[in-house]
Amino acid sequence: MQPTSDIPDANLFERPPIAKTVRRQLLFLARQSIADALFRTVTSPFVAVDASARFKSGAFVTLYEDEKLRGCIGMVEALENLPLVIMEMAVAAATRDPRFEPVAPDELVRLEIEISVLSRLHPIESPDEIEIGKHGVLIRADGRQGLLLPQVATSAGWSAEELLSATCRKANLPKDRWEQPECEKFIFAAEIFTEAEFNGR
Repeated sequence: MQPTSDIPDANLFERPPIAKTVRRQLLFLARQSIADALFRTVTSPFVAVDASARFKSGAFVTLYEDEKLRGCIGMVEALENLPLVIMEMAVAAATRDPRFEPVAPDELVRLEIEISVLSRLHPIESPDEIEIGKHGVLIRADGRQGLLLPQVATSAGWSAEELLSATCRKANLPKDRWEQPECEKFIFAAEIFTEAEFNGR
């Protein structure tokens, strides 16, 4: 077992945490962006979003309906400011997740939105470097890529090895592909926040 002191800093962030008030603004922006797509209206990307959120970052937007997954799309590394990424990923989660039919306008009121703002990627060699509940995993091999967010392993009750195997399956790779040295493995952290934290909308 690798000593705890050698495990990478669990947050992997190179910036301060996002303030609670700004989290709420970003959730509102995600919801409004979905509404714009469904009802053909237009929202400015920086309406009511504090300037502190205008940094470049990858992010995922996850949608739930009646506590069941309804869509999840994200961008691992971004060249755009976070509000723009969230706008784009919110609309994509609602309309372009291939696992689901597009969200219908009358569903919007029943959706709960969750945002995961990603840290930088950190390459790893061993599952001992993964801290379950704090690290997500990205795997690249054979021209394929798979990613699972930190909260997935927590909800599934996986070990680090199970998380790596599940990420391989997500990439349509053999579940033990992560054990081979030429397979690229990365961890990342995420700031995760949801509308439920703010008593709904």
